[in-house]
Amino acid sequence: MVNSLWFQWKSLKLPWRRSRLAGQDLAGNTFWEYKDDINANRWRRMLKPDPKMHLSDVKVTPQWHQWLRYVREHAPTIEEQRQEVMRQMQIKQLAQLADERWHSKPSFLDKPQTPKSKLNEGSVNTTFRDTPESAQHHSASQRGPASQSKPSKEENPWAKADNRNPGDSWQPEAWSPNAKR
Repeated sequence: MVNSLWFQWKSLKLPWRRSRLAGQDLAGNTFWEYKDDINANRWRRMLKPDPKMHLSDVKVTPQWHQWLRYVREHAPTIEEQRQEVMRQMQIKQLAQLADERWHSKPSFLDKPQTPKSKLNEGSVNTTFRDTPESAQHHSASQRGPASQSKPSKEENPWAKADNRNPGDSWQPEAWSPNAKR
Protein backbone atom coordinates (compact mmCIF):
# COMPACT_ATOMS: atom_id res chain seq x y z
CA MET A 1 0.00 0.00 0.00
CA VAL A 2 2.66 2.49 1.05
CA ASN A 3 4.92 1.33 -1.76
CA SER A 4 2.22 1.82 -4.40
CA LEU A 5 1.41 5.32 -3.08
CA TRP A 6 5.09 6.23 -3.18
CA PHE A 7 5.35 4.91 -6.77
CA GLN A 8 2.28 6.96 -7.78
CA TRP A 9 3.81 10.09 -6.25
CA LYS A 10 7.14 9.49 -8.01
CA SER A 11 5.48 8.88 -11.37
CA LEU A 12 3.74 12.29 -11.45
CA LYS A 13 5.14 14.54 -14.17
CA LEU A 14 5.73 17.71 -12.17
CA PRO A 15 7.75 20.49 -13.85
CA TRP A 16 10.33 20.86 -11.07
CA ARG A 17 11.17 17.15 -10.91
CA ARG A 18 14.52 16.02 -12.26
CA SER A 19 13.54 12.32 -12.15
CA ARG A 20 10.30 10.43 -12.41
CA LEU A 21 9.23 6.81 -12.25
CA ALA A 22 8.26 5.34 -15.63
CA GLY A 23 7.15 1.95 -14.34
CA GLN A 24 8.21 -1.38 -12.97
CA ASP A 25 8.43 -4.93 -14.22
CA LEU A 26 7.13 -8.17 -12.74
CA ALA A 27 10.49 -8.92 -11.08
CA GLY A 28 10.42 -5.71 -8.99
CA ASN A 29 12.89 -3.65 -11.04
CA THR A 30 12.00 0.02 -11.48
CA PHE A 31 12.56 2.14 -14.57
CA TRP A 32 13.21 5.86 -14.28
CA GLU A 33 13.57 8.92 -16.49
CA TYR A 34 16.13 11.59 -15.56
CA LYS A 35 16.61 15.05 -17.01
CA ASP A 36 19.89 15.19 -18.84
CA ASP A 37 22.33 17.79 -17.45
CA ILE A 38 23.83 18.56 -20.85
CA ASN A 39 20.61 18.68 -22.84
CA ALA A 40 17.77 19.94 -20.63
CA ASN A 41 15.08 18.90 -23.10
CA ARG A 42 16.14 15.27 -23.16
CA TRP A 43 15.13 12.66 -20.62
CA ARG A 44 17.51 9.75 -20.03
CA ARG A 45 16.10 6.35 -19.22
CA MET A 46 17.56 4.06 -16.56
CA LEU A 47 16.92 0.83 -14.73
CA LYS A 48 17.17 0.52 -10.96
CA PRO A 49 17.21 -3.16 -10.06
CA ASP A 50 15.43 -4.59 -7.07
CA PRO A 51 17.76 -4.04 -4.07
CA LYS A 52 17.15 -7.62 -2.86
CA MET A 53 18.40 -9.07 -6.17
CA HIS A 54 22.04 -9.60 -7.16
CA LEU A 55 23.05 -7.58 -10.21
CA SER A 56 23.99 -10.68 -12.23
CA ASP A 57 20.45 -12.03 -11.77
CA VAL A 58 18.73 -8.96 -13.27
CA LYS A 59 16.89 -9.79 -16.50
CA VAL A 60 15.32 -7.06 -18.61
CA THR A 61 12.30 -8.06 -20.69
CA PRO A 62 12.20 -7.16 -24.40
CA GLN A 63 9.46 -4.55 -23.86
CA TRP A 64 11.49 -2.71 -21.24
CA HIS A 65 14.64 -3.06 -23.30
CA GLN A 66 12.84 -1.40 -26.21
CA TRP A 67 11.74 1.42 -23.93
CA LEU A 68 15.27 1.89 -22.56
CA ARG A 69 16.68 2.15 -26.10
CA TYR A 70 14.01 4.65 -27.25
CA VAL A 71 12.53 2.16 -29.71
CA ARG A 72 9.28 2.40 -27.83
CA GLU A 73 7.78 5.73 -26.81
CA HIS A 74 5.61 4.65 -23.86
CA ALA A 75 6.61 2.29 -21.06
CA PRO A 76 4.93 -1.13 -21.02
CA THR A 77 2.10 -1.65 -18.55
CA ILE A 78 1.89 -4.43 -15.98
CA GLU A 79 -1.02 -6.00 -17.89
CA GLU A 80 1.00 -6.05 -21.10
CA GLN A 81 3.87 -7.76 -19.28
CA ARG A 82 1.53 -10.41 -17.83
CA GLN A 83 0.10 -11.11 -21.29
CA GLU A 84 3.64 -11.56 -22.63
CA VAL A 85 4.45 -14.09 -19.88
CA MET A 86 1.24 -16.00 -20.69
CA ARG A 87 2.09 -15.96 -24.40
CA GLN A 88 5.55 -17.38 -23.70
CA MET A 89 4.07 -20.17 -21.56
CA GLN A 90 1.61 -21.07 -24.33
CA ILE A 91 4.42 -21.14 -26.91
CA LYS A 92 6.45 -23.47 -24.67
CA GLN A 93 3.47 -25.83 -24.33
CA LEU A 94 2.86 -25.81 -28.09
CA ALA A 95 6.55 -26.44 -28.74
CA GLN A 96 6.50 -29.39 -26.32
CA LEU A 97 3.48 -30.86 -28.11
CA ALA A 98 5.16 -30.37 -31.48
CA ASP A 99 8.31 -32.10 -30.19
CA GLU A 100 6.24 -35.04 -28.95
CA ARG A 101 4.52 -35.33 -32.36
CA TRP A 102 7.88 -35.10 -34.11
CA HIS A 103 9.45 -37.83 -31.96
CA SER A 104 6.44 -40.13 -32.41
CA LYS A 105 6.91 -40.21 -36.21
CA PRO A 106 9.50 -42.58 -37.66
CA SER A 107 12.70 -40.94 -38.84
CA PHE A 108 14.43 -41.53 -42.15
CA LEU A 109 17.69 -41.79 -40.20
CA ASP A 110 16.51 -44.79 -38.20
CA LYS A 111 17.34 -48.30 -39.36
CA PRO A 112 14.37 -49.65 -41.32
CA GLN A 113 12.50 -52.50 -39.69
CA THR A 114 11.82 -55.22 -42.24
CA PRO A 115 8.78 -57.39 -41.61
CA LYS A 116 9.64 -61.03 -41.01
CA SER A 117 8.87 -63.18 -44.01
CA LYS A 118 7.36 -66.62 -43.79
CA LEU A 119 10.63 -68.22 -44.88
CA ASN A 120 12.42 -66.74 -41.91
CA GLU A 121 9.81 -68.11 -39.52
CA GLY A 122 10.49 -71.71 -40.51
CA SER A 123 7.56 -72.62 -42.74
CA VAL A 124 9.80 -74.87 -44.87
CA ASN A 125 8.46 -78.33 -45.66
CA THR A 126 9.23 -80.43 -42.59
CA THR A 127 8.68 -83.79 -44.33
CA PHE A 128 11.84 -83.25 -46.37
CA ARG A 129 14.75 -85.39 -45.15
CA ASP A 130 18.24 -83.86 -45.13
CA THR A 131 20.24 -86.48 -46.98
CA PRO A 132 22.96 -85.53 -49.48
CA GLU A 133 21.06 -86.95 -52.50
CA SER A 134 17.79 -85.29 -51.51
CA ALA A 135 19.56 -81.97 -50.87
CA GLN A 136 21.02 -81.99 -54.41
CA HIS A 137 17.64 -82.96 -55.88
CA HIS A 138 15.87 -80.24 -53.86
CA SER A 139 18.33 -77.50 -54.86
CA ALA A 140 18.16 -78.57 -58.54
CA SER A 141 14.37 -78.53 -58.52
CA GLN A 142 14.36 -75.04 -57.02
CA ARG A 143 16.76 -73.67 -59.62
CA GLY A 144 14.84 -75.09 -62.58
CA PRO A 145 16.11 -76.12 -66.03
CA ALA A 146 17.52 -72.68 -66.99
CA SER A 147 19.98 -72.67 -64.11
CA GLN A 148 21.32 -76.14 -65.02
CA SER A 149 22.62 -74.91 -68.38
CA LYS A 150 24.84 -72.30 -66.71
CA PRO A 151 28.34 -73.35 -65.75
CA SER A 152 28.86 -73.87 -62.06
CA LYS A 153 31.82 -71.51 -62.00
CA GLU A 154 30.98 -68.02 -63.23
CA GLU A 155 33.74 -66.10 -64.91
CA ASN A 156 34.83 -62.82 -63.46
CA PRO A 157 34.70 -60.12 -66.17
CA TRP A 158 37.38 -58.10 -64.36
CA ALA A 159 39.88 -60.93 -64.45
CA LYS A 160 40.56 -60.28 -68.17
CA ALA A 161 41.12 -56.57 -67.63
CA ASP A 162 44.65 -55.27 -67.61
CA ASN A 163 45.70 -54.38 -64.08
CA ARG A 164 47.57 -51.31 -65.31
CA ASN A 165 46.22 -47.82 -65.61
CA PRO A 166 46.30 -46.16 -69.04
CA GLY A 167 48.38 -43.29 -67.68
CA ASP A 168 51.09 -45.46 -66.09
CA SER A 169 53.45 -45.08 -69.05
CA TRP A 170 52.86 -41.33 -69.55
CA GLN A 171 55.79 -38.99 -68.89
CA PRO A 172 55.67 -35.19 -68.99
CA GLU A 173 57.58 -33.51 -71.74
CA ALA A 174 60.01 -30.68 -71.30
CA TRP A 175 58.49 -27.24 -71.58
CA SER A 176 59.48 -25.26 -74.60
CA PRO A 177 57.88 -21.81 -74.85
CA ASN A 178 56.79 -20.44 -78.19
CA ALA A 179 58.62 -17.46 -79.64
CA LYS A 180 56.97 -14.12 -78.95
CA ARG A 181 55.22 -12.63 -81.98
